[in-house]
Amino acid sequence: MTSHPYPHPLIAREGWPFIAGAVLLALAVQVMAGLCWAWPLWLLALFVLQFFRDPPRPIPTEPLAVLSPADGRIVAIEPAHDPWRDCDALKISVFMNVFNVHSNRSPVDGTVLARWYHPGKFLNAALDKASSENERNALHLRSDTGHELSCVQVAGLVARRILCYVEPGDRLTRGQRYGFIRFGSRVDLYLPPDSRPRVVFGEKVKATSTILAEFPAAEREAAR
Repeated sequence: MTSHPYPHPLIAREGWPFIAGAVLLALAVQVMAGLCWAWPLWLLALFVLQFFRDPPRPIPTEPLAVLSPADGRIVAIEPAHDPWRDCDALKISVFMNVFNVHSNRSPVDGTVLARWYHPGKFLNAALDKASSENERNALHLRSDTGHELSCVQVAGLVARRILCYVEPGDRLTRGQRYGFIRFGSRVDLYLPPDSRPRVVFGEKVKATSTILAEFPAAEREAAR
């Protein structure tokens, strides 16, 4: 494990307006009507604060490791067709509920080759069809080990905003924060089909610190 200076505040900047609004509303109601009326709003403010937390995480250094891009629960580990790169893949999906950290982080050291955005529905992100029907933003990445993968942010039932801060040609390091999804969502990874999963269905994972899978070693040798 290693770590590097974390360049973002512990409370995600995307949440500052929401937190400020919730606190000001609770404070105004308390001043005008008293705590007995304001306490539900203070609970709401605490919920918003915890939703936008963005803590640093230890970063595994195994060269073939694919790190989790999000906090949440594993809802898919299966052979699949990658619709973005039009190839066979191993799909691993992480579902984020409203109590998870919603900051998205790079699963590998590598380069962004392409970025696609697709408008869509806002179905429950835990459902399989959310991967093909919901609003989503996909990155095509090439890792420093020569492997290619797709990393897809998928909006959920409540989520109405996918934020992505990188473009083709940008360089990412593992664990680097590259995006955010507001209020319940999922992230799909499409890996080389012979990658080895390191998690199981239903397992709870942490962004950056959990290894989801290992790339096949043969491709690494061929890339040298």
